[in-house]
Amino acid sequence: MTYRRLSDGEYADLQGRILYEDNHLLIVCKKPGEIVQGDKTGDETLGEKYQAFMAARDAKPGKVFLGVPHRLDRPVSGVTIFAKTSKALERMAAMFRDGQVHKTYWALVCEEPERKEALLENWLGRNEKTNKAYICRGDRPRGEAKLAKLRYRWLGNTQRYSLLEVELMTGRHHQIRCQLAGIGCHIKGDLKYGAPRSNPDGGICLHARMVSFVHPVKKTQVEVLAKLPDSWKGIEDLGVLQV
Repeated sequence: MTYRRLSDGEYADLQGRILYEDNHLLIVCKKPGEIVQGDKTGDETLGEKYQAFMAARDAKPGKVFLGVPHRLDRPVSGVTIFAKTSKALERMAAMFRDGQVHKTYWALVCEEPERKEALLENWLGRNEKTNKAYICRGDRPRGEAKLAKLRYRWLGNTQRYSLLEVELMTGRHHQIRCQLAGIGCHIKGDLKYGAPRSNPDGGICLHARMVSFVHPVKKTQVEVLAKLPDSWKGIEDLGVLQV
């Protein structure tokens, strides 16, 4: 199989975004606007870019296997995990389903939350036409609604925004975006969920900051941090850890 030829700049960029790699897994830092899995736009996916990268780097004449055990929304940035073998893909997918992958996000929001930290539990529905999640009212709504849980804590304020750390406890469609908007903390740039204006890069200020899990094959602990996009301003003044 022949993959497209990467420019020197593309190759160096993709190489520089690898956070962890072994014979089973490839973990990279996704940029805002990149898609993890193919959609109706037909745009090149992040996985396809790394297939071309690995084919060139490793001089592979055949097809490069790169499975997708989870995905991030297109405007979101941060840690993205790919599987390099079918065994790793099957096991990682099961670990995501069973909640064995610990995921921490950072969100830059337009309003400071009333409480510095809290557990949010909501039943979320989904409007397929608008591709948008919404909070259902009532203790346990009927239909397709699913229970969504996350825990957040306030890390500090920049001149205009608040930084929240979010521990994702379930993996629902647009969960963080919808639940934070539900408490009045709209994510910077997220017009779909009520932010007042877009970001210049077309992304939103939601970043998959860290993942930790037990390796599906080696059974060793893996913990990976992803650097924030350059577009995030003022975070360095808060004294939080940077990589």
